[in-house]
Amino acid sequence: MACKRDAMNGLQRTIKRSLDFIFAFIGIVVLSPLLLIIYLMLKMQHNGPAIFTQERIGYKGHPFTIYKFRTMSDVETEPRLVANCDELNATKLERFLREHHLDELPQLWNVIKGDMSFVGPRPERKYYIDKIMKFDRDYELIYEMRPGLTSEATLYNGYTDTMEKMLKRLHMDINYLERRSLFLDFSIIMRTALSIISGKKF
Repeated sequence: MACKRDAMNGLQRTIKRSLDFIFAFIGIVVLSPLLLIIYLMLKMQHNGPAIFTQERIGYKGHPFTIYKFRTMSDVETEPRLVANCDELNATKLERFLREHHLDELPQLWNVIKGDMSFVGPRPERKYYIDKIMKFDRDYELIYEMRPGLTSEATLYNGYTDTMEKMLKRLHMDINYLERRSLFLDFSIIMRTALSIISGKKF
């Protein structure tokens, strides 16, 4: 049964999932040469695997493995809200990938699998979800949506580096849930694309 605060009905959710699959598949096919080039360039650095994996919590509260191109040469010794490339001795290539959001391209595979959507809340680690839940139990509403590659919260709240920003992101994500539509998703995707093209940091 859908969350009563979800603005999308069953048909819209089905269409959203179908469009996610179609465009993610097209994206992987079209971008496959770029994906291969980035993969090989990272492998040639000989300082770790080219693909970074991490467990996140997603739709219905189920854990899944997220995929990204590695942008950190050092191992993270403890959970952190936002990884700092300079702090973790990232190479120029790794910093470039992260700054231009190219590190997130492997997440197209997560979209195809159904772990994620193009638009939805940022998938978080259980470590931080537990901390957020101590302040606001409404985080459970996030489980009604598939995590996304982008969102209004990502565009306008940026990557979170404090609990205050995490709670603000939560409220923005819940607001999205209460008013989401296929048109709003299209608008968010277009705004994200324009932000990336313009070089805006978020």
